[in-house]
Amino acid sequence: MPHMNTYHRLIQNSVKYNGDAPVFGYRKYDYATGKSENKFSTVTYNEMSRMKDGLGSGILFLLKSNPYKDLSLDAHQKIDSHEANYKNFDCDNVSFIVTIFAANRMEWVLTDIATSSYSMTNTALYDTLGPDTSQYILQLTESPIVVCSKNHIKSLIDLKHKYDLKNLIMLVSMDPLSDEEKSLVGLADKHQIKLYEFDQVIKLGQVMYIPPLEPSPETLYTISFTSGTTGSQPKGVELSQKVCCAGVTFVLTNVPHPPHTRSFSFLPLAHIFERQVAAFVLNCGGCIGFPQFDGTPLTLVEDLKLWKPTFMANVPRVFTKFEAALKAATIDSDSAVKKAIFSRVFDSKAKAQAAAEGATGKNIVYDNLLLSKLRKLLGFDNMEYVITGSAPISPATMRFLKSALNIGMPQGYGLTESFAGFSISAPYALDPSTCGATAVTTEMKLREIPEMGYLATDKGGPRGELLLRGPQVFSRYYKNPEQTAGAVNEEGWFSTGDIARIDEDGKLFIIDRVKNFFKLAQGEYVTPEKVENQYLSANSILTQCYTHGDSLRNFLVGIVGVDQIAVTKFLTDSGVSKAELQTDDQILTKINQPQHRTALLKSMNKNMTNLQGFEKLHNIYIEFEPLTLDRNVVTPTMKLKRPIAQKFFADQIKSMYDEGSLVKGNKL
Repeated sequence: MPHMNTYHRLIQNSVKYNGDAPVFGYRKYDYATGKSENKFSTVTYNEMSRMKDGLGSGILFLLKSNPYKDLSLDAHQKIDSHEANYKNFDCDNVSFIVTIFAANRMEWVLTDIATSSYSMTNTALYDTLGPDTSQYILQLTESPIVVCSKNHIKSLIDLKHKYDLKNLIMLVSMDPLSDEEKSLVGLADKHQIKLYEFDQVIKLGQVMYIPPLEPSPETLYTISFTSGTTGSQPKGVELSQKVCCAGVTFVLTNVPHPPHTRSFSFLPLAHIFERQVAAFVLNCGGCIGFPQFDGTPLTLVEDLKLWKPTFMANVPRVFTKFEAALKAATIDSDSAVKKAIFSRVFDSKAKAQAAAEGATGKNIVYDNLLLSKLRKLLGFDNMEYVITGSAPISPATMRFLKSALNIGMPQGYGLTESFAGFSISAPYALDPSTCGATAVTTEMKLREIPEMGYLATDKGGPRGELLLRGPQVFSRYYKNPEQTAGAVNEEGWFSTGDIARIDEDGKLFIIDRVKNFFKLAQGEYVTPEKVENQYLSANSILTQCYTHGDSLRNFLVGIVGVDQIAVTKFLTDSGVSKAELQTDDQILTKINQPQHRTALLKSMNKNMTNLQGFEKLHNIYIEFEPLTLDRNVVTPTMKLKRPIAQKFFADQIKSMYDEGSLVKGNKL
């Protein structure tokens, strides 16, 4: 339908056909007790539409009447001229910017679609940016308003004071303010900011109603700041309404969406992957479930058990944790009977699923008597498939989860610059390492990289750096012509920095990163992501892995995270008494002793049958969770920031190289 060319129109159409159906699922939160209800409540499409229009109208009215508006500022002039000029908006003529700053919740998506319906461009902040980068984005976008959770109000007021953010004149709290917290209103006023509650803005907007100010396909929908893996300032990717619609079209035409689709919104909405998934669900009449208030990865399963989604998008780090937990409870358990039964079941399912393209491996006995119990343990009762993306995942992990949980597992590929995914494999693809073929919304080609050995004539299909172009691909970075010129050529081709192979069927395989490899002293090249994924997939005791190589050394070292229960069992099996393993510190002290590290590493390396000798780890440093957002060594989507991780773990890396190889006994 050619007329469905903006996100606003897509949402309107979905409301028209799904008015009384649920669109959002959330656990009501009691601010007095600090607890979430033990059930999900829902909001309908019609209710969402009314709230969305009230919010859009309220934001406009309150900004226009804001006493701290300064018409000498360009962003504030845009507030007053918004209704008169919105039909002329495009990527060169942009509205004032609405900033969203919160964890995943219903109000996040409401703000997103409200700004779209009223031709306001939005952007997002997220917790791991830190104050300096948040200030950078607010200063760059000249944003006059931030819609946020109340835990960010004080820090935003402080940011305005510290950095003299003259444009920032309004905050909207997604949470109600208690009597004690009402003092924040006075504090905000002191710094020339008006503070309102979310429901207050909606109700006022419903009274001072302004009909939606419909965007055009060229209107700038959002500026999505990439978190980056190098540690430099994030780049703002300009994504128009047209690009958004192309991204939604891709998912609608390539991902199954049966009636009563229910998703669970776990990945950060501040990043484009989850926003594409949310837009997909909204446009197929489905319902999005949100995490409990202050939800964490540790509460994910609790929410899943209550919500029971039909599909979920997530990242490899979460799936490898599921894999480790399932293996620990089945094929790696102490019970010989459990080991034998589940090994047989998993092998049988995996073989049946590998028999043909699209084979589900259905087995009534196994599925109903055994695998259904494993599904319930994770809240996968109704799960039909899970989408993996954002980072590479081991094919072995995908095979295991598909067989153990009796689910499909498509793998997608995309970037912020392509509005997330533009290719995705089938749920039961015969080769789990593929990302499928490109969609009609994106064209791709490869650029040979001879210095890395990637050529168009390679066996198995041409290989090289992947280039993209088309209606789903961005055209520039926000106020950053230098970065744009380095990424997009004169013909509009965007250089992804990823190395791909394309087989004879046109399917895409992401196999490397440009320059993302180590050259060891003996001249061998190592791709760290390949090594890390192999270790995580083959060793259920591991939860995280960061591999480092040095051109002056001839072996690899690793920073690894271990499962607490599994590593305690490993130590007791090695003769350590339970009395010596009562605390986390005691466990980590013991496992990091040379004899236990050596034993663990040798055990891990026995499973590395798909790696060559120079690709195996020779020394390791162990923690429970070394790769955390707080340490700034991973992005919010859990991609490693390798340069930063190398600096953060410099002492541990030096110590391992000084100690030498644990598996060869030599000091190099």
